[in-house]
Formats: sequence, structure tokens, C-alpha cells
Amino acid sequence: MRAIRRTPMRLPLRVRAKRLQSDAVRYRRAPFVISYWRREKLVFENFLTGRSITADPLTSTVLHFFDRWRPLRDLFVLLKQYTPASLREAVRLLARHSFLQRRGQDLAPGEKELLAWSEWNPAASFFHFATKDARFQPDSEQEYRELLRLAKSNPMPQPVKRYPRAQQVRLSPPKVDSEFPRVLLARRTWRKFSPRSVALNVLGNLLGLTWGVQAWVKTPQIGSAAVKTSPSGGALHPVEAYVLARKVKGLPPGLYHYNGADHGLELLRRGATARHITRCLADQWWYGSASFIIFMTAVFSRTRWKYDYARAYRAVLMEAGHLCQTFCLTATWLNLAPFCTLAFADSLIEKALGVDGVSESVLYVAGAGMRPDNQHHAHLLSGSEISKLNL
Repeated sequence: MRAIRRTPMRLPLRVRAKRLQSDAVRYRRAPFVISYWRREKLVFENFLTGRSITADPLTSTVLHFFDRWRPLRDLFVLLKQYTPASLREAVRLLARHSFLQRRGQDLAPGEKELLAWSEWNPAASFFHFATKDARFQPDSEQEYRELLRLAKSNPMPQPVKRYPRAQQVRLSPPKVDSEFPRVLLARRTWRKFSPRSVALNVLGNLLGLTWGVQAWVKTPQIGSAAVKTSPSGGALHPVEAYVLARKVKGLPPGLYHYNGADHGLELLRRGATARHITRCLADQWWYGSASFIIFMTAVFSRTRWKYDYARAYRAVLMEAGHLCQTFCLTATWLNLAPFCTLAFADSLIEKALGVDGVSESVLYVAGAGMRPDNQHHAHLLSGSEISKLNL
């Protein structure tokens, strides 16, 4: 924002009357604006609307002034050294880019819901919106080429940490001769699937053991808490599961909500194709042949009810991770080919689910299909296939 220093000028009466009317309009700073320096530039960002600008530090003075509903003309008194015309233009631009709100205009979508985040703002909400709708590389061969170039200029970090000078205590090898460790060792992120359908009872078993309520615990004068197979902060269980079923025997293709209390599926929309899956998963075409995918969303009010500080947002993310690992291990035990991914189209999925992305938002996606016949590796490209690439 750049204001011009004042110089005297006379205007026609009609123009002055119109200016007086517009100068009486009241403005207020949008509630979700932050500022920071990126290199040498000062950046202002409305993280709810996703709008950001670089501007002069004077912008902070203007935004601070409009901490409540104030008429534009009062700004002229504060900044007497600048012309009203330049200040009008500055305010107009700030309002246009959603940093100022004009009295009487509609609220930005999600504003009412995000205000309910209260003490979580701005730390958790800024992170929440800053990491949505990212762009991804859908070409696996191109992705591998890019990794090769990266590794040449910046070698891959070591996956483990060691203290070579510390005293060493050798441990006996883990026991792997029972079912549970065999399931752990067999878990992989699959990118290939059989054309065969997953049976409905298998899907039901997987959903029930991952998201189903196993029991209820009553707390006097507070309420009942759900017991599930994965931990949850305060036993509040904010994560919901939605199933996009493409090829499940005995279940019409469609989008369903899993009711973990009653162990049932609630139909939200009919129809599901491979194209639906790939569009939701950022054009990762290899997942289009999966039998079903699971959208994990968070109903944040459940966690906020008890934890009124931004750190609790971490707990919600970790709980999605707990559930996803439970899902992958259970699917492996059921001889399915599970996968999970953070590459997905947030807004597209939330629109399909009918959630606002604020009070309830998608956090993670998992899915599965039948294991492909005569395939012993889960990845899209085997070592021999990679060696054939023209790299």
C-alpha cells in the first residue's frame, strides 16, 4: 500500500458530496490477517481467504486503526500527511483483497466457523489453511527423475540416527514367528490392485476394527466416551470416516459415511468411478483401480471442547495417523492391498462430502483393493522396471 502526501485541491460540489458519503462508510480489519517478512518483503496474508500481498509498513498502521468499525474519514485525521484520495485508494485495495471488511458486506465463507476456533487462532488455523490444496507431481517416472536430480545436488538424509561414541547395548532380534509380527512385516503401501472386488463383509470388518466404537465409558455428570482400537486425546475421537466405494461386492458404488456407533454405512451419494478416485487423489492414476478409498475428516469442535490451546491441533493430526496405521495393519491382516496418501484435493473432497473445511475438514486418505495376482512387490515400479527407464 502506498499513500501520497497531501496537496490542496478543490473539487466540484457534487463530487465532494459523493466523497463525503463514501467517507462515512465503516470498515473493520478482517479477523484472520497475519504479517511476516519473506526475504526483504513485508507480507500480509488473510489465511482464511488465501489472499496475500506485499506492502509498505504503513499498511500495519491502517489495519491497526481499523481494529473496530470506523468510518473512512477518521483515517484522514490520523494520517493527515497523506491525501484523502490516496487513503481512499489504499482502503479500497485492502478491502478488495479481503484485509478490510466493509460494513454490510457478506462474511467470507468459513469466517463464522473459524471464529469458533477461538484460542486455536491464529497458529493452528494458519497452518490448517496454508497446507490445503497443494499441487503434486502425478507422473511417477518424472517424480523419480526429479528425485535423482535432487539426490545429486543434495544427498538423501540418513533414515536413522546413531551415537557411535556411546556405550552400546546389543539386543536380541525381534521375535517374528507369530501372526502379529508377520502382519507388521508384511505391511506395504500398495500401488497395484487386482481387478477382483473386495467383499462387503471384509470392508465391514476393516471399518469396524479401525473406526468402530468397541464400548462406551460413562463419566458422571459429563457424558459417555467412546472406546476404539486407536488412542484419542481425551477419548474425544474427532476423526470421521467416509467411504468412496468403487468395487465392493454387495455394495452399490457410491459415497458413504461410516457410522461407528451403529456399525453401518450411510449413503450420501450414488456412483463412484476410477476417475472420481484419481481426481480426489491429485491425479495419482495408480490408485484409480482401488476398490475403495476412505476420507478421514476431523470434527474439530470435539477436541476444542476440552483443549483450548493450539497444540491440540497436533493431537488431531496424530490421531489420523494412529487410525491410518490401524487401517493399514488390519487391511494387511485381511490380505488386502492398503495404501495411504497425503496427496489429495482438499476442497474438491470437502465439497463432495458436504463439509465446510473449517468445522469439519479432510485430513488424510487411505484405501485398498485386492492384492494383484502373481505380484510380490507393492510399488508401481519395481527395481528392474526402474533400471529400464531412460534416465
